[in-house]
Amino acid sequence: MNDTDRIGRFRFMDAQRVNLDGFAVEDESLGLIAFSAEADPEPTLVLDAHGNVVEMDGREAANFDLIDEFIARHGLDLSVASEVMALDDVEFARRIVDINVPRAEIIRLAAGATPAKLARVLSRLRAAELVIAMTKMRARKTPSNQAHVTNRSDDPLLLAADAATAAAFGFREIETTVPVLGDAPSNAVAVSIGAAVGAVGVLVQCSVEEALELELGMAGLVSYAETVSIYGTEQIFIDGDDTPWSKALLTSAYASRGMKMRVTSGGGSEALMGAAENRSIFYLEARCVSLARALGTQGVQNGGIDAASVSGSVPGGARSMMAENLMVMMRNLEACTGNDALMSESDVRRTSRTHPIFIAGTDFVCSGFGSIQRYDNMFGPSQWNSEDIDDFLIMQRDWTVDGGLRSASEPEVARLRRRAAHAVRDVYRFLGLADFDDSWVEQAIDAAGSKDIPAADLMTPLDASRIIRQSRVTMVDVVAALDACGYEIEAERLLAMLHARVDGDYLHTAAIFDEQMNVMSLVTDANDYAGPGTGYEITGTRLTELNGVRQQRSVSDLRDEQAAAAGNHFTVVGAAAAGSDPTEVTIGVSAATGRAIWTTLSGLSVVDVLDELLAGLEEEGCRGRIIRINDTVDLGMIGLTAARLSGSGIGIGLQAKGTALIHRRDLSPLANLELYSVAPTVTPELYRALGINAGRHAKGATPEPVRNPYSDMAIEARFHTKVVSLVAIERTCLSPELGPEDLELTR
Repeated sequence: MNDTDRIGRFRFMDAQRVNLDGFAVEDESLGLIAFSAEADPEPTLVLDAHGNVVEMDGREAANFDLIDEFIARHGLDLSVASEVMALDDVEFARRIVDINVPRAEIIRLAAGATPAKLARVLSRLRAAELVIAMTKMRARKTPSNQAHVTNRSDDPLLLAADAATAAAFGFREIETTVPVLGDAPSNAVAVSIGAAVGAVGVLVQCSVEEALELELGMAGLVSYAETVSIYGTEQIFIDGDDTPWSKALLTSAYASRGMKMRVTSGGGSEALMGAAENRSIFYLEARCVSLARALGTQGVQNGGIDAASVSGSVPGGARSMMAENLMVMMRNLEACTGNDALMSESDVRRTSRTHPIFIAGTDFVCSGFGSIQRYDNMFGPSQWNSEDIDDFLIMQRDWTVDGGLRSASEPEVARLRRRAAHAVRDVYRFLGLADFDDSWVEQAIDAAGSKDIPAADLMTPLDASRIIRQSRVTMVDVVAALDACGYEIEAERLLAMLHARVDGDYLHTAAIFDEQMNVMSLVTDANDYAGPGTGYEITGTRLTELNGVRQQRSVSDLRDEQAAAAGNHFTVVGAAAAGSDPTEVTIGVSAATGRAIWTTLSGLSVVDVLDELLAGLEEEGCRGRIIRINDTVDLGMIGLTAARLSGSGIGIGLQAKGTALIHRRDLSPLANLELYSVAPTVTPELYRALGINAGRHAKGATPEPVRNPYSDMAIEARFHTKVVSLVAIERTCLSPELGPEDLELTR
């Protein structure tokens, strides 16, 4: 159908951003179904007389694939398996949601459940039930968040400055990656230094090819890993020259060096790779989660991840991604709950996807909030990016929910960015990795993203990385360089991270550090939610942080802003009496005009507004008289009082915030001839037009009303709180005993 044949409403709807997304018809043959594909197996578990698994989820042991074999050997608690497999699905689902059933009991039961059993039980939970279950089931009581810090240039100075910024905003993990694999060692060093500048105890990873990532970890240049990928079908493991056993080896390698590590899966990846075996997205992810438990990893990053848009394309897809996350929690693992890869171009769908998880709380709300510019995110745009940080902070404030972030002041961020950039410059020079000129340093400090740094040399990180690997630079060398260059605080912070690896306490499930380097984990900060009045409560300093967004303004702030614009433009002539001149139109202004309020919501001064009104009256041969109404803040009464004192019987009412109307002496207070109700959008031309029309009314004409201009601005959201303060100021200026006063406008 051509656009010319379509009605305007649907042309308009098609232009909205949600229609940039892809939506699939359910197709089991492609794995494009969220729950309950026909090929999903029935939950079964059969043991022989020796306690060996001889059948699992409808498949006999002789036909097990690699994933079945590994789960059957290492991923099930057979002491509870018979009990949970016999439990009715709905009954198990109710226990998961029931706040009177302790988390520990659900963990005990889930340990013996097969992938098909977990998938079928959790598919019963509706959205609200998932929120309640996740609130109860997450491992760590205190929620947290993870940032992506990358850039298109692998610029070490910008990486450090952005890492310090992310830490200042409260991120407790920072993940970087590279557009050029050879740059990885430099990126790891730069982000680690920047994170140490920003805060104590921030964990850092560099997400690259697994062998190099392990090498960086063993050198101490990063402190955790999560991109050890696992999948729900055997074919994808084979395609990648991997097996569950090779992943278990990697898991052990990280643990042996005291490094925190989780695996990555995420529903939809099997469909994306063309090997879904006609199974549902959720069942295949249940296999991944069971496999993760069997591997002995600390946690799982799932919830769609790179295939989030695949999961999100099918009915129930967003629900399945949240249920994936809950399944991880039920297996007593750290849940890093996705919300990283962009699921949708629609802001509404993005928020819809994240918000239930945000409300419930999780170990990491995002497994990569793009704390940098969307175009600089080398993982691809995140579900949330630096463009959204203010939105996320205010969501926390709106709901009194801890999403792991806090506001950061501009002066403090500027200080941290400067120190981080200087620290990298000095350390790289000390270690012989690179020299940075002053213009590059200054551009990196100020930059919103890599586009703002024309001085960057793209070969610098590659050369620095080559030297790091050839010289076998470790974090001990970086610590020594920081100390030698005068960055003792940062040196101590990075050294403390190395000590923590020897202690091993942050190998506990869901471990992070607070800003005193205390480990917060399943062991030391266990989630004890059991209904209202229990679990994580936001109090004290954290509540102050949560509420203290930079955009908030008090009445005192507004008074100060208005006082800065004050001037001696009004002289009280005396008490206002009724006029007799039929060409006179009285302009009634509110009590705070020229006393406490000098600037309207549109940014015009009240003097400029009055000039336009008077000029409009003059064009019609009328004379304007200004009076101040001291006994009311109501615009209708201000205008009506002015009309009753006007020689022509026509008055203009003007509140100091800019709202205006035309009134007539014989009308009721709430009736008027014309009204400008949306003060922030009123221009000088419109005020003049209001004066012209008031003059025409005074002469007995019926002019065409001037209307509020078209606008799609969120007038209420943007200005209503300011209006509350302005009206409060108006009320403090009321002096009913004075009565109306004639004013003279001076320059």
